[in-house]
Amino acid sequence: MSYNIPINQVDPTAPTPQNTPLTNAPIAQGLSRPTVPDITEDNEPEEEEEPAGTIQQAMLGLVHGKLSGLVGKSSGYVESLPVEVKKNIEALKGVQVKQVELQNQYKRECLELEKKLQKPLYDRRLAIITGKAQPTPEEVEAGEQQSIKDDPDYSPLPKDVQPSAAGIPEFWLTALRTHVHLNDTITDRDAEALKSLTDIRIEYLPSTEKKPGFKLLFHFAPNDFFENEVLEKTYLYQEEVGYSGDFMYDRAIGTEIKWKEDKDLTKEFEVKKQRNKNTNRTRLVRKARPTASFFNFFSPPQPPSDEAIENGDLDEDELEELEEKLEIDYQLGEDLKEKVIPRAIDYFTGKALEYEDFDDDDDDFEDIEEDDEDEDDFEDDVCWYPDSDSDGDIPARRRGPPKGRGAGANQNVNPEECKQQ
Repeated sequence: MSYNIPINQVDPTAPTPQNTPLTNAPIAQGLSRPTVPDITEDNEPEEEEEPAGTIQQAMLGLVHGKLSGLVGKSSGYVESLPVEVKKNIEALKGVQVKQVELQNQYKRECLELEKKLQKPLYDRRLAIITGKAQPTPEEVEAGEQQSIKDDPDYSPLPKDVQPSAAGIPEFWLTALRTHVHLNDTITDRDAEALKSLTDIRIEYLPSTEKKPGFKLLFHFAPNDFFENEVLEKTYLYQEEVGYSGDFMYDRAIGTEIKWKEDKDLTKEFEVKKQRNKNTNRTRLVRKARPTASFFNFFSPPQPPSDEAIENGDLDEDELEELEEKLEIDYQLGEDLKEKVIPRAIDYFTGKALEYEDFDDDDDDFEDIEEDDEDEDDFEDDVCWYPDSDSDGDIPARRRGPPKGRGAGANQNVNPEECKQQ
């Protein structure tokens, strides 16, 4: 059977999106769009719609990123100003130069004024600490009034008891050990030498010096470790104050300590036995090696020269390590100048710990989410006991330094004193 198809009446071109006008398409005529049933996969995760807040945060971050790229770049406004206006701009820079000079002068005069006012008070403090002078009743009364202000439960001392003629033993050793970071540098061997420390003073460099700075002076009574009566540490600032108006650190200079024989606390001595390959005789050789000590404070690290940096004499790791050492050394000097020396009695009693911030490291940690059943097994600040079948003992957790008063408290947690929860 055959069919006759009138080809001349039919367009042989098949309709496509390219050759079909939108006005002639079936959808444009109000007809329904062909649909395909949805195909779902059980294991295919459903896409969640982005919350509006997330999109806004992303857009905000994009805007901030573009703005940060403009920081430090000229908008072209200043460059487009007439020469006459640019003259005024340069004049303002000249005025600011004088302002910076005034800041330098102001800072230096403040140092001189502080030196003049504080010296009599430090002399009086030294006399009471060493027992060279007795405190007056007015001084004792003023101190007790301050103690009552700090602690309403404070009980005044008996009036019929005279102050000790021996002063206050180991005053500065106790004050230094109460400062958290200084205490980390003091070994048991150092403590024996620091018991003879009688005073710590700060002395500002004369205003006639090219570079401003200050000097820390550690006064010692005769001791078994070194010959020096005074150990000095000088901190130099840069000639001009920084953009914030404060002095900028330059470098530090320490004292050469004249150690007595076999008393160098910055070295450890090791005795080794050596055998001669030819004669087979043995001998004892004594070798010294550097060790941790508070007295390394007087041998400060030196910043690298510009030439050494340009020539690449130090690699990146060495520069970072040196920068960290310089920062620590500078911070210890500033803490002695700004905290320990002016408020030595607060460090001796431990009151200064109330104003120290021990929570800086908390930002480095985050909570660990555990199952509910695991959370019931442990509680914060309790000792961890080893299981009976464990291979080794688990050390007790260490608590942070106390924020209350009292210096030299033991920071270790004794498992015998803990209770299982």
